[in-house]
Amino acid sequence: MDRLDGVALVGVLGLAASSAVLEGAAVAALLGGFLLSLSTWRLRGGRPWEALAWLAWVVTAVAAVLPLGGAPFAVVFFGSMLVGLASLLGGRAGLLPDVWTAGSGARE
Repeated sequence: MDRLDGVALVGVLGLAASSAVLEGAAVAALLGGFLLSLSTWRLRGGRPWEALAWLAWVVTAVAAVLPLGGAPFAVVFFGSMLVGLASLLGGRAGLLPDVWTAGSGARE
């Protein structure tokens, strides 16, 4: 867990606490923007799989306020949540390929 993970934890908890005061759509918009910012920082830091995870969670936050209903809501909400979780854990565990250097031409 690095500094950005700590910022993410505090930010998400703060936004969750603000849901008691703010409207649900406003909290979802704030959460989506915050997660998009985290995704950008992860991509800039050279962690593309973690950036993909945060982008997937932006979709999860947006799905929470879209009037999808029923099965489409479940597929989008839980599907993007699982894609994000798999990308984050797979990237951190080294199970996903290093896409920054995969096509660089450096052969062993």
